[in-house]
Amino acid sequence: MPQPLTIVLVDKTGELKDLTVKDYKEDELFKKCGFKKVDGFSKQAEWPVKLNGQKYSIMMFGKDDGKANMENKYDFPPPADNKLLFGCCVLVGQLRDDNGKKSLINLTTDLWTKLYEKLFGGFDDLTATNDDDDDEEDELDAVPKSKKTKSTGYLKDGFVVDDDNEDSNEDNEDYNSSDASDEDSDINKGCDNNDAVDDAMLLEDIGSELSEDSYDYHE
Repeated sequence: MPQPLTIVLVDKTGELKDLTVKDYKEDELFKKCGFKKVDGFSKQAEWPVKLNGQKYSIMMFGKDDGKANMENKYDFPPPADNKLLFGCCVLVGQLRDDNGKKSLINLTTDLWTKLYEKLFGGFDDLTATNDDDDDEEDELDAVPKSKKTKSTGYLKDGFVVDDDNEDSNEDNEDYNSSDASDEDSDINKGCDNNDAVDDAMLLEDIGSELSEDSYDYHE
């Protein structure tokens, strides 16, 4: 009687695919991987792993001999992580009972992903990492306020100008601008006075000429 079974194909690119075979036969797995001959195709690794109280045993079949550019790029768990494999590989799932007896089970990519993480010892929790970063003490908290700028609270250095110095510089600029304006005003006043004197002298000269002309009649 045919025995249907779901297995996981590992393409040479590293992509995982579920495949349900109608009649599972271990000696014909090489065909499911696209190989024409069984030569060199064999079990390359077997990982015992426990998850949620279940004892799994995952077998991996493939070829460790092949042509260049046909290397399988998938990162298999140790000890197969250092083994060079070629073409497509296949994963087959088993369960072990308390007596160590194994029985075939359906293995999907979802289940394999969970077992894969378990075999690698789990992956880092980014949320927990962020919480640890938040708990770290800020080094600037131990720096006196006199050594930090008022606006940003950052540490002063040779390129940072404090707010007080900026205000002082702005006041000096305003003062200098005011003095310059006063000087310009005085200069303008002086120019206006000189113009008035010149105008007065010009009027006197014109008056003199007019007076002389009034006495010079033509007969």
